[in-house]
Amino acid sequence: MASTSGTKSDLPRSLSRASTMMVDLRDGDAPVIDSEVVPSSLASIAPILRVANEIQDDNPRVAYLCRFHAFEKAHKMDPTSSGRGVRQFKTYLLHRLEKEESETEPRLARTDPREIQLYYQKFYEENIRDGQYTKKPEVMAKILQIASVLYDVLKTVVPSSRVEEETQKYAKDVEKKREQYEHYNILPLYSVGLKPAIMELPEIKAAFNAVRNVDNLPMPRISSIHGANHDVPTGKIKPVNDILEWLSSLFGFQKGNVANQREHLILLLANIDTRKRSLEDYTELNTGTIQQLLNKTFKNYLSWCHYLRVESNLRFPGGFDKPQLELIYIGLYLLIWGEASNIRFMPECICYIFHNMAYEVFGVLFRNLHPVSGESYETAAPDDEAFLRNVIHPIYQVVRKEARRNKSGKASHSRWRNYDDLNEYFWSNRCLRIKWPMDLKADFFIHSDEVLPANERSNQGGSGRRKPKTNFVEVRTFWHLYRSFDRMWIFFILAFQAMLIIAWNSGSIAGFFDPDVFRSVLSIFITSAVLNLLRAILDIVLNLYAWRSLKFTQIMRYLLKFAVAAAWAVAMPIAYSKSVQNPTGLIRFFSSWASDFQNQSLYNYAVAIYLLPNILSALLFVLPPLRRTMEKSNFRIITLLLWWAQASIVSTEFTMIQPKLYIGRGMHEDVFSLLKYTLFWILLIISKLAFSYYVEILPLVEPTKLIMEMRIDNYQWHEFFPHAKHNIGAVIAIWAPIVLVYFMDAQIWYAIFSTLFGGIRGAFSHLGEIRTLGMLRSRFEDVPSAFSTCLVPSSKKRGKRKHLDESAERQSIANFSHVWNEFINSMRMEDLISNDERDLLLVPSSSNDVSVIQWPPFLLASKIPIALDMAKDFKGTNGADLFRRMDEYMRFAVVEFYETIRDIIYSLLQDDSDRMIIRQICYEVDVSIQQQRFLQEFRTSGLPLLSDKLEKFLHTLLSNYEDPDMFRAQIINILQDIIEIIVQDVMVRGREILERAHYAAEDDESVKKEQRFGKINIDLIRNKTWREKVVRLHLLLTTKESAINVPSNLDARRRITFFANSLFMNMPSAPKVRDMLSFSVLTPYYKEDVLYSEEELNHENEDGITILFYLQTIYRDEWKNFEERITGCAPKDRAELTRHWVSYRAQTLARTVRGMMYYRRALELQYLLEFAGENAIINGLPSMELSNEDRSLSERAQALADLKFTYVVSCQIYGAQKKSSDGRDRSCYNNILNLMLKYPSLRVAYIDEREETVNGKQQKVYYSVLVKGGDKLDEEIYRIKLPGPPTEIGEGKPENQNHAIIFTRGEALQTIDMNQDNYFEEAFKMRNVLEEFITPRRGPRKPTILGLREHIFTGSVSSLAWFMSNQETSFVTIGQRILANPLRVRFHYGHPDIFDRIFHITRGGISKASKIINLSEDIFSGYNSTLRGGYITHHEYIQVGKGRDVGMNQISLFEAKVANGNGEQTLSRDVYRLGRRFDFYRMLSFYFTTVGFYFSSMVC
Repeated sequence: MASTSGTKSDLPRSLSRASTMMVDLRDGDAPVIDSEVVPSSLASIAPILRVANEIQDDNPRVAYLCRFHAFEKAHKMDPTSSGRGVRQFKTYLLHRLEKEESETEPRLARTDPREIQLYYQKFYEENIRDGQYTKKPEVMAKILQIASVLYDVLKTVVPSSRVEEETQKYAKDVEKKREQYEHYNILPLYSVGLKPAIMELPEIKAAFNAVRNVDNLPMPRISSIHGANHDVPTGKIKPVNDILEWLSSLFGFQKGNVANQREHLILLLANIDTRKRSLEDYTELNTGTIQQLLNKTFKNYLSWCHYLRVESNLRFPGGFDKPQLELIYIGLYLLIWGEASNIRFMPECICYIFHNMAYEVFGVLFRNLHPVSGESYETAAPDDEAFLRNVIHPIYQVVRKEARRNKSGKASHSRWRNYDDLNEYFWSNRCLRIKWPMDLKADFFIHSDEVLPANERSNQGGSGRRKPKTNFVEVRTFWHLYRSFDRMWIFFILAFQAMLIIAWNSGSIAGFFDPDVFRSVLSIFITSAVLNLLRAILDIVLNLYAWRSLKFTQIMRYLLKFAVAAAWAVAMPIAYSKSVQNPTGLIRFFSSWASDFQNQSLYNYAVAIYLLPNILSALLFVLPPLRRTMEKSNFRIITLLLWWAQASIVSTEFTMIQPKLYIGRGMHEDVFSLLKYTLFWILLIISKLAFSYYVEILPLVEPTKLIMEMRIDNYQWHEFFPHAKHNIGAVIAIWAPIVLVYFMDAQIWYAIFSTLFGGIRGAFSHLGEIRTLGMLRSRFEDVPSAFSTCLVPSSKKRGKRKHLDESAERQSIANFSHVWNEFINSMRMEDLISNDERDLLLVPSSSNDVSVIQWPPFLLASKIPIALDMAKDFKGTNGADLFRRMDEYMRFAVVEFYETIRDIIYSLLQDDSDRMIIRQICYEVDVSIQQQRFLQEFRTSGLPLLSDKLEKFLHTLLSNYEDPDMFRAQIINILQDIIEIIVQDVMVRGREILERAHYAAEDDESVKKEQRFGKINIDLIRNKTWREKVVRLHLLLTTKESAINVPSNLDARRRITFFANSLFMNMPSAPKVRDMLSFSVLTPYYKEDVLYSEEELNHENEDGITILFYLQTIYRDEWKNFEERITGCAPKDRAELTRHWVSYRAQTLARTVRGMMYYRRALELQYLLEFAGENAIINGLPSMELSNEDRSLSERAQALADLKFTYVVSCQIYGAQKKSSDGRDRSCYNNILNLMLKYPSLRVAYIDEREETVNGKQQKVYYSVLVKGGDKLDEEIYRIKLPGPPTEIGEGKPENQNHAIIFTRGEALQTIDMNQDNYFEEAFKMRNVLEEFITPRRGPRKPTILGLREHIFTGSVSSLAWFMSNQETSFVTIGQRILANPLRVRFHYGHPDIFDRIFHITRGGISKASKIINLSEDIFSGYNSTLRGGYITHHEYIQVGKGRDVGMNQISLFEAKVANGNGEQTLSRDVYRLGRRFDFYRMLSFYFTTVGFYFSSMVC
């Protein structure tokens, strides 16, 4: 084998001859690259094997030396092959080396050392020496990585004394340049030479310069202690390039985290700064940009400090560079958040960490002394994992140990602390006892969960006394429904009691005013007191497991509240007993007990006192600003007042008086919104109570009285209560169903009112104005102007649509045509329409060639044939009468056809005299029309013959030809026939024109005597624009039938009509691409289908039906369009395209990715339209031939798209799939890789599990990794070590989202499930939707989540799927419409909502992840957003596709998951806090749209 630098490989003989254990490197017929299946414990040799594969064809011998070096390194790393899969992989590699040793020979020299040295020099000279000026940064990064690996191999093959000086020189240059070129995500920040267009954007340059400003910062020093490099002299200043590296040198953040957050911060600054700013003199950031980002980032932190009454550590002393210090604080927070792993679900814990680290930063900058030790900070720079090891890991271990107590979700929620419990620990001053640096002996870190030996381990999750819950206990009981919504239950119970009393005593509502009846009705306050006592008891009993974590004041409040409730429960019956004139029974007892109180109005006084809180509540209800101020106030006098009110007032309506918590304060809406949903519920309650009284209660009163008066002496055996008085058993049997219906029919009334109000609101929103193709045709003329108003940026303020002049209308149509044609072409590529339908729907991109507006042919279809018949049959002599008979579109079609055919014939002719004849003919036509003598000068009877010849002429022009001469002769022949028909059969004096032309030719001796119309230019046929005109004319002339059914595909119709309708709806004006909010899309993926394989397509089920056959059957028209599109493709390409066609009609990741990438395509098109205006080159942009200027424009468009849009798919087990031997896993890996190669801007995040040796033991280490597509394989961008397995603690999906969210960018984040789809025309409206975040609104808050409408695309799969589709459609349209406005209780339902990203990453993320309790993880993000001061809107002018379950089992499982998740919600603290802190009417909305719906369904 190859020689090394003086050492021999000491390999065991058994290893070198092992022939049994081999790595499975094939999946069917697809070869697997060995570098991608390296065992995790040998991960460091993967780059070496990649280089070997890369240079295999160029120099097999050097590739062999690389593999040999990899084998030696693997053997040194694991000599005993104890790691998982190591022995098999080493065996495979050894066999391949033995084979290659004999098969490969040096090409450049005779020996291996000389061979690799010459190859290294050659590689450098060809690729690196001048590569920085000619190659892109990503290419240079790959080349330099190859060179680095080659040099490492070279050093093992060539003795150090024989390494040539030139080789060493090259290696030093490679090492120097390697620092400048790294695999990057979006911004190649430190690359030199040729830079991508995004790095030339002025906003990027300004943001980068701001982040690189490290002037006047104390530089850290490198010390030999703590594992520092001993080769570096002690005390040497460590160089830093930017603020984030400086922070890392202080606290020890990971390199990958620093690089990730550096790009993140630069993009945030650039996007905020460029908005509404001129590009002139753009050298530095605006003064308010950093302040704006600081305010948004630290709003939660400042609120936390205010709540705990601690001083904020965001301090800005005078005389210091304030923008620099602001960036230091922002960068510190982002670095903490980026490395926090599962702790990101605990936002106040992150606030605590930042609070202390910001204090240290301040000490470094202004005191240069450590606050605890008093030592100088300029000692040793910590290693890259210091922060992870010292801060995050201890907290993570607490979370993990608590998670183990839940026994995979089988233990009761009350027996372990979830994310919320641990986070709420930081809502009190107790968290300050942890100190800083954190005291690991503090109460927070002490845990009773000890792992016992195997022989002593019990079934319990842990041993010892467990830690108490924090603030709330999730106890599995139905009493939570009463506890959370007690005001509603008390109201309904009291209303039922009052109506029953009135019906029993009077029978008429007017009887309420009778003194005796009124006195009886007043007894409802006794019931109220008893129910309030029940609530106080539940508060104590259900919170027992949290008592040890409560403050003394909180415990006192619970006890005092119980005492007051008990006092009212006793006092109210006593007072009432004294108001009754002739007490009997129990009342007599109470009366004798209270014999000292003879005042008959005592009860009235008691009721008045009891109602005082309700009166105060009513006053505060109509003054939301005052309520908000009081709840958010931190003044001790107000805090004391609220505490006393919480303890002593037990009113059912006094919603302001609630336990003071960090969240749930100031959630009240503005007055106008409050009035809207209050009116809604007042009308509903009146209807419900009236129905209950007149239909349910009153009709049963008289029968009940009769039954109670009956005397039955002879009871049968089946009577359960033979001695009960008044036949109470029968009475209960009669009234029990009525009571149940009474308590659940409010749900039915809500359904009725929500449908009614939702329909009215939809009508006012212009929904459904264009529902059919007929409606579209009737309003299509207004669509371009509506498009320009809504979707084209304008400096003018948006107002009412006014009549546009002709030039403005043409400009609108020009802008519209580009987007419309892209929309139509996208549907053609999706096979929703055929080629003919596409041609009928396209709008000409050049509309200035004719005097009329060129509408799509589907509007003008059959107009010309009809016009010809009208002209032929017209008997009058006045041409104006003929033109008046034509409709507008018919006149457009006739004029366009005439002018275009004139231009086509004129451009074909090369002889000037022939052109003169055409000009004369056209002149006669124009003059006769102007003078209204057309019917006198022309014979309309000849028009049908002319039409036939023109049809033949256009058909010939479009035909394919092999012999140019024969083709030219055919055209000349037909053209001559056309002219002959015109001058002889159509024109009355046509011969005069020919005669004048003949005499002119006779007089001109220079003109060669040739046959007329014999010289034509057939090269024009190759011109794309010219050919488009011919195609359009041919369609106009030959389409005999109306195109009212175009397109025929129902989905295409739906998309066209919805897009057109949305243009007339209320939406924010579109900003310019540079001014729009930046956003990311995040899709979590586990093991679902990515792309169907051929085997899966043709696999027959138990009925003998394949997936391909089934989809061909239900999508028959789309399959026909697909076959038309792939005509002429090679069989191999057809098979691949068929896989995609099937996969795009299923719920696959490939479909989702294709849809989301429309955002990028739309952004590029929008920028091109803005930059180039009407004359922009748009059609066929991805594939057309671009000039250098156009290519530069395209690159700038791509740069803006990169700046504004990022798409991350969180493929949790992508790394495991890459190394898996399972065929399906390998297929998923290959398909995901192909998606990255197809879409270069797609990013994939995954959790990488590796085995590493720590202190001589193999341990599993976990990383969050981000990769992108390279030339053939993926390329790693960032790698961030995690404190432990991130998905073992909580629910899988939110944990998957959480690990990948750090790789997203922008100010907004759209969450997309992998069963969703998107459409190009809807992607074009994304920038309008994002404006909703910053559009001024009534009220103090801006939206934090934007809800979007969905289209369920699986409705045609089966009858069950149709049912699910309709059910879901009703919820995502009219249901969510009414939830958002007026009810203000819309939340996040796992749909394509758009999050205010900065708001949510600083408040716990976009979902909650605690095991089981957060089973419906998405809705909890809506709860969290609302509780933390945000609110959620819903917008129906944009839609996203969504797939739903299509089989009975799938539907059953889905419904079970939703129902179980709702049951868990009932137990949660979020529902409890929302139910208690909403005002009464908003609480009703919340109940009947969440847990109340399922409870009512269960009662039914």
